[in-house]
Amino acid sequence: METLTSLCASQALVSHTARPMPISAAGSSISAKGYACSIKSRAFPPRKQRASVVKAAVAVEQQTEKPKVALIRIGTRGSPLALAQAHETREKLMAAHSELAEEGAIEIVIIKTTGDKILSQPLADIGGKGLFTKEIDEALINGDIDIAVHSMKDVPTYLPEQTILPCNMDREDVRDAFISLNASSLADLPAGSIIGTASLRRKSQILHRYPSLKVVENFRGNVQTRLRKLNEGVVHATLLALAGLRRLNMTENVTATLSIDDMLPAVAQGAIGIACRSNDDKMAEYLASLNHEETRLAVTCERAFLLTLDGSCRTPIAGYASRDENGDCLFKGLVASPDGTRVLETSRKGPYAIDDMILMGKDAGKELLSRAGPGFFNS
Repeated sequence: METLTSLCASQALVSHTARPMPISAAGSSISAKGYACSIKSRAFPPRKQRASVVKAAVAVEQQTEKPKVALIRIGTRGSPLALAQAHETREKLMAAHSELAEEGAIEIVIIKTTGDKILSQPLADIGGKGLFTKEIDEALINGDIDIAVHSMKDVPTYLPEQTILPCNMDREDVRDAFISLNASSLADLPAGSIIGTASLRRKSQILHRYPSLKVVENFRGNVQTRLRKLNEGVVHATLLALAGLRRLNMTENVTATLSIDDMLPAVAQGAIGIACRSNDDKMAEYLASLNHEETRLAVTCERAFLLTLDGSCRTPIAGYASRDENGDCLFKGLVASPDGTRVLETSRKGPYAIDDMILMGKDAGKELLSRAGPGFFNS
């Protein structure tokens, strides 16, 4: 019926979905189910011509249909773990907002970062952790994406202008996993065993406790790459964040989980951060629905500690804030010499509130800076 009406208006009175109706001479009228139009001084074209007119009208209609534009474009790295985190973000947004549950409402945009491209050198030699976020931040500022999903431990302590990071999702397990084909723990590894890691934090803590072991620093690549190298015998063991293995459903590879006392985690380990433009109130509103405040406060405390120490990939630093059984914040911080010969630790306890936790992180950082003295991180 709708086809018939539109064709009446264009004087090509044919419906390709209905049976042909009797046609009278020019100047008559035609109606169907209450819809009518007049034909004045024009006879119908031949059947073949009428069919081509209908096809052309349908083609024009299809061409003028606009493709569905995503309401949110999520920017992420392309590693399996980064994509798992982006998909987790998308699923939670869809669950929280009905308009985002429609097909095509959320698009995931993969952005290759410098940190992903250069794998042959240690991060410290090519610019540090910001290399995993720089290109994504640029895409956000330029409007190519609407939000950016990061592993918080990869995010520098500064944020680029025009961006905010208002959301930390519920934190995963912060501990490190020990993985080996022939040893049940670090203590069981024979002297001279080689451990692969890209983290100075892990290297320094391993060598501090087990100086007879050897650590290969530039053991880089995604989780799958590192496990492949382990299986190929490049190293005898490796350490990976348990959070990443859990998000990838790969915990069957874990030989043992290290306690916080044995291996203090990286600042913000296990936490996902989501950034948006500072002037984008709609995205900030969406992200507010995903924010886990307990995680956000803990990460803020740890990053205040890191900022005070001016930490980088050349600096072995660890920090962890958690809520104790009384609801207070317990913070533990650590700095180490790169070779693991010296490790300095401290702790703080106070109210689980943003201002108090920032002060705890800063104060702990100042204490360790004072105790470490000049040249400590160059040893």
